[in-house]
Amino acid sequence: MSPHNILFLMTDQHRVDTLGAYGNTVVETPALDGLAARGTRFDRFYTPTAICTPARASLATGLHPFRHGLLANPERAAGGQDELNESQPLLWPQLRAAGYQVGHVGKWHIGREHGPEHHGLDGEHLPGALNPVRHPSYQRWLADRGLPPFAVTDPVFGTAANGVGRGHLIAGRLRQPVEATVEAFLTDRTLALLERYAAGRRTSGRPFMLSCHWFGPHLPYLVPDHYYDLYDPDDVVLPESMAETFAGKPDVQRRYSEYWSADAFDADAWRKLNAVYWGYVTMIDHQIGRILRALEEYGLGDDTAVFFTADHGEFTGGHRLNDKGPAMYEDIYRVPAIARVPGGPAQVSDAFATLTDLNPTLLDIAGLPASEPCDGDSLLPLLTGDTGGARAVLDRTEVVAEFHGHHFPYSQRMIRDRRYKLVHNPESVHELYDLDRDPHELRNVHGSPAYADVRRELTGRLYRELLRRGDPAHSWMGYTADIGGHRAPDLDGVADDLG
Repeated sequence: MSPHNILFLMTDQHRVDTLGAYGNTVVETPALDGLAARGTRFDRFYTPTAICTPARASLATGLHPFRHGLLANPERAAGGQDELNESQPLLWPQLRAAGYQVGHVGKWHIGREHGPEHHGLDGEHLPGALNPVRHPSYQRWLADRGLPPFAVTDPVFGTAANGVGRGHLIAGRLRQPVEATVEAFLTDRTLALLERYAAGRRTSGRPFMLSCHWFGPHLPYLVPDHYYDLYDPDDVVLPESMAETFAGKPDVQRRYSEYWSADAFDADAWRKLNAVYWGYVTMIDHQIGRILRALEEYGLGDDTAVFFTADHGEFTGGHRLNDKGPAMYEDIYRVPAIARVPGGPAQVSDAFATLTDLNPTLLDIAGLPASEPCDGDSLLPLLTGDTGGARAVLDRTEVVAEFHGHHFPYSQRMIRDRRYKLVHNPESVHELYDLDRDPHELRNVHGSPAYADVRRELTGRLYRELLRRGDPAHSWMGYTADIGGHRAPDLDGVADDLG
C-alpha cells in the first residue's frame, strides 16, 4: 500500500478557547470536536511567530522565521524579504516528487506574488490577508450559482487613535446566505479537488495531500445573520486579562491598544464582538464538517491523515488588545492543533510542539526524510503512540518563539516552559510571568527580587538556545542580558583577547 493521504485544514487567527475540544461549553464545533475525540489534541502547541506570513512560511520550510527570511506580512513589511528563497526545499514539491497529488485551496499568504501554482500545486493564488471578496474566481462562482454579491451592513468600527476618522473594521452583518460566503466557496473548491484526488487514488493508487486554508476567523468578523446572532453575548465570559493596566510592561503594548482602540468598546460591546467571533468559528466548523463527511463517503477515512491547526491566535480584547502584534501572550502564541492518523490512538498530548514540526511530520507520513536543513521534529511517532520514537518531542522542556514586527519593525524573543515565560524585548523592559500563579499574564515579575534566580536561569537558557539556532539575536543578549554562566565561549575569548 502506498503512503497515506493527507488532509490539512487551517484557520487564521484562531483562539484555542473557542473550541469545545479545548473546554468551551458554549461554542458548537462538532466537526473539530469529533476529530479530536478520534485523534490527538495538542494542549501545548505554539506558533513560531504570531503573524501570518512567517508562521505559514515555517510550515512550508520547516525553518525558524529568522532562517527562512519572511519576517512579516508583505502588506506590512518590516524589513524582511517578500518571497521564499527558491533554494529552500519546500514541503509540497517534495511530496509531488514522491508521487503525491498535491492541491491547495484558500489563503496562501506566503510571500507577495508567488502562489501555490508557482510551486507546482493544484490551486489558485488568492492573494492578501483577508477574504478575497473581489477576486474574479469568487465573483464567477457567485454568478454561476445565482448567488448575491458580497455586501455588509451594520459595520462595527474602532476609533482612530489620532482622533481623525474611524479606526479598523472589526465586525459586520454579511448580507449573503451561508452558501454564498467565501468560506463556502473555498469548501466547494476543496470538495472538487477531493473528488478528483479520490478518483486518482482508486485508479492509480496515487496518494494526495489536500489543504484548505480559510481566511477566518480573522477579523473583521463578517458573517450572515444566523451566525452573527447565534450566541448570546450574556454567555460570553470576558478574559480576566481585560483588567490589563500595562504597568511594568513595554510601552508598545499601550500604544498598540490605542491603535486598535480596544478601550472604545465597553464590556457589553466586547461580549457581542466575542459572540460574533464565536459564530464565525462555528460557521467554519460547519464547512470543515462538509469536507470530513465527503472524506468518509469516498471511503478514505481510514487511509487519510487529517490535521487541523491555525497560524496564530487573536486577542479579541484580551490584554486590552485586538488582532495580534508586539506582545507574546498565550492568546496569540498558543494555537489549536488536532491530528488523526490511521491507526493512531485517541489521546491528549501536553508535549511542546509548533507549526515548524508539522513540516517533517507530513514528510514522514509520506515516507520521506526531513528536509535539510530542518528545525522541526516529526510528530508522527507521538501521533501513532510510539513513545520511544517520540522522545525528541516528549523530552522537550520549553518552546522558543520569535517576532520581528507588524506595521513596524519590532524584535522579540520568548522562552516558555511549563511554569514560566520570559520575553526579551531589546528596546524596552523585559517580561517574566509565573504562569502557575498568574495564568493571565497580568503581573510582570521580571524586576522582582524573589524571581531573580528564575529570571537569570531563563535568560541564560534563551541565550543558549538562540546561540544554538544561529539566531543573530543572541549577540545582543550576549552583551546586554544577565546570562550568568551561560555566556558563549567565543565571547569570553574575545574579551580575554582584548583584555
